[in-house]
Amino acid sequence: MKPVILDVDPGHDDAVALMMACGAPDLDILAVTTVAGNVPLEKTTRNALRILSLIGRTDVPVAAGAASPLERPLYTAESIHGESGLDGPEIPDPIFEPDERGAVDLIAGILRESSEPVTLIPVGPLTNIAMLLREHPELKNRIARISLMGGSVGLGNTTPAAEFNVYVDPEAAREVFDSGLPITMCGLNVTHQAGAGPAERDRLRSAGRFGGVVAELLEFFASTYQRVFGFDAPPLHDPVAVAAVLRPDLLTTRPMRVDVECDSELTCGETVCDFYGVTGRQPNTRVGVELDRDGFFELLYESLARL
Repeated sequence: MKPVILDVDPGHDDAVALMMACGAPDLDILAVTTVAGNVPLEKTTRNALRILSLIGRTDVPVAAGAASPLERPLYTAESIHGESGLDGPEIPDPIFEPDERGAVDLIAGILRESSEPVTLIPVGPLTNIAMLLREHPELKNRIARISLMGGSVGLGNTTPAAEFNVYVDPEAAREVFDSGLPITMCGLNVTHQAGAGPAERDRLRSAGRFGGVVAELLEFFASTYQRVFGFDAPPLHDPVAVAAVLRPDLLTTRPMRVDVECDSELTCGETVCDFYGVTGRQPNTRVGVELDRDGFFELLYESLARL
C-alpha cells in the first residue's frame, strides 16, 4: 500500500476525493490535514471530520492547519460550495475530534516515523505544504512526491488567468513549485475533462450507499456551476489528483517549468507553464495534459462501491 497524506479544504470535490481515497485498497491514508480555502478553516476541518465520520474512517487523524494564506487575506468560495462548504445533502455531525497537533506538526511527525517516503496529495491552497517545507526542510527527502490539484495550463476559474487554489495563496504555491520535489500538477485543463454530468451522477447513485451521497453532493455542485459558469457538469477537480496517485496511467503528463505569478494585478495566481520549453529552464513539474475520462470514472465508481 502506498502511504499518503491528504491536505484538503472541503469543498464538494474535496469530499469526493476523500471518499475515493478511502475506498481505494492501494492507499494507506496516514492523515488528513485541513487548510482554509473554499470556506474558512473551522468549516473545512469540520467538513473533513464529517466525511470521515460518515464513511467510518475515524481511525484517520485529522489536523487543522493554516487559517489564512502566507501573506494575503483569505479569499473563499461560498458562491460555489455554499455557506457550510458542503451544502446539499444532510451529512451528520462528526463523531470524533481533530488531532491536538496542528497540520504541520502532524505531517512532520508522520514523515519522520514512516518506514518509507510519503506521497502528499494537497487539493486546496498550498499554505500548509509551504509551511511544512519552511519549518522542516530536513524532511524533504521523506516526501516521495506531491500530487496536487491546482493551477492551469490555460484559463483560470477565479480570474481569467488564475485557478482558485493557487489564487488564494500564490506565494505558497510558488514555494512548493520551487521546492525541487517531484510534483504532478492536475490543473483545470485536465480536471475539466472529469465533468460529472447527469449520466455520471445517475450511475453514482448505484455505486453503493456513498455513491448516492456523492451524487447528492454533485447535484448541488452542478446547480452552482450552472449559475456561475453556465454548464451542468461540475468538474471533479480534486479526485483527479488522487487518481494520479492510484493510477498514474490515467493521466498523460508533460515535464514543464511552472512559475507562479505573485505580483501582477492582472495575472496574480497564474501558473505560467512553459509548454514548449521556450525559456530553456529546467522543468520542475509533470503537468497533466490529458485524462482518460472513462478510466477515471470507473476508478471512482469502484472506489466508492468499496466503502
